[in-house]
Amino acid sequence: MVGKAVGICGVFFRSRDTAALGQWYETHLGVTGFWQQEAGMTVFAPFKADTDYFPPGRQWMINFRVDDLDALLQKLRAAGIAIETRAEWDTPETGRFARIADPEGNPIELWEPPAA
Repeated sequence: MVGKAVGICGVFFRSRDTAALGQWYETHLGVTGFWQQEAGMTVFAPFKADTDYFPPGRQWMINFRVDDLDALLQKLRAAGIAIETRAEWDTPETGRFARIADPEGNPIELWEPPAA
């Protein structure tokens, strides 16, 4: 038997309005308080303190794997959520990416893996 972590079972963070923020995640991303995920890789990677990969002043950024980035972006735009995309983020090897922020300014990366 080897003692090691075998997966992420929770993401916990502070919120000024936990009910409203929880509802935002459920409405716009389909993430509920107890969420059964589809199988897939999870990246756990500390970044240098001065990284520009996500906004300065933010300790973390959550990355969600999505099944249809175009459909989700259309839904988010219709809800008035600002979206950032960059052509250089997308490659056939890594897939496609977009960035949004939740109502409290927490950065979120959306990732559609490359087609198998």
